[in-house]
Amino acid sequence: MDKNLALEMVRVTEAAALSSARFMGRGDEKAADKAAVDAMRRALNDIAFDGTVVIGEGERDNAPMLYIGEKVGLGDGQKVDIALDPLEGTTICAKGTNNALSVIAIGEHGRFLHAPDVYMQKIAVGKKAKHVIDLRESVMYNLKAVARAKEVEVDDLTVIILERDRHADLIAEVRATGARIRLIGDGDVAAASATCFKETGVDLLLGSGGAPEGVLAAAALRCLGGEIQGRLIFRNEEEKQRAKKMGIKDLDHVYTAEELAGGHIMFCATGVTSGDFLKGVRFYYGGAETHSVVMRSQSGTIRLIEAFHHFDKKPNYGWENENEASAAKKH
Repeated sequence: MDKNLALEMVRVTEAAALSSARFMGRGDEKAADKAAVDAMRRALNDIAFDGTVVIGEGERDNAPMLYIGEKVGLGDGQKVDIALDPLEGTTICAKGTNNALSVIAIGEHGRFLHAPDVYMQKIAVGKKAKHVIDLRESVMYNLKAVARAKEVEVDDLTVIILERDRHADLIAEVRATGARIRLIGDGDVAAASATCFKETGVDLLLGSGGAPEGVLAAAALRCLGGEIQGRLIFRNEEEKQRAKKMGIKDLDHVYTAEELAGGHIMFCATGVTSGDFLKGVRFYYGGAETHSVVMRSQSGTIRLIEAFHHFDKKPNYGWENENEASAAKKH
């Protein structure tokens, strides 16, 4: 894939982040998500490429979508598949808490898993523990394996887990090992990525979350050198049939990062609210500041981009409110 496309994609996540950040702390998840979706779609459709959304907005939140199968871009140029989440952490944004992101990954055609909108059991680690985890094994087995790989004791480890009722037994099991736990409200992709950065203090992710988010997390970890394994969880026969229609043959298969997001990957994320490795959007008179990461699996390059946006000189993807737009144009 053309490496310059990665820098085009960061403009897309910036647009979605700028738009959704207007709703930070305002308690309206749907409005924040809609703003991100609309801005991301407009930005994508300004790029000279032939993109197909294969992981998009799910039906679970009953929110506006960039739907699976949607064609984006100007229709000419490079043909790629796209996995995206315009606002990863809608609740986080609505509450004004940490680690809301705008996320997009692009890859070669046919290399992203067509994940149905069901839950996925996950385990994710950074580079040092990449080859020692096994989702089919017990929590104790995996914690001991990660501890050995990182040359620490189990009670030195920190496990990040979504705070959900369904994780009560998992949380109890981790606590029984002596490992520490960091509970989070939302944000699978940011949580999985945190395992790859020493400064976050996070050693591994455990638990279940959305399968589409699992694909996005895999894309990020492929670029960061980490590993994720995932297995689809079906709550009823309808979900199983939906998976089969999407081409899933082995319903119990444990997917590796390469199987979830294979081939050459480009991954971009922009902070909406501040988090472990990206700052959130900061608005000022007539403009805003954003912080993004752009990564490529082929080269292993990780670029951190600090951008300053002047609203009187940029296309309006939906982030300007009327007062600031008019003020910016007067000056």
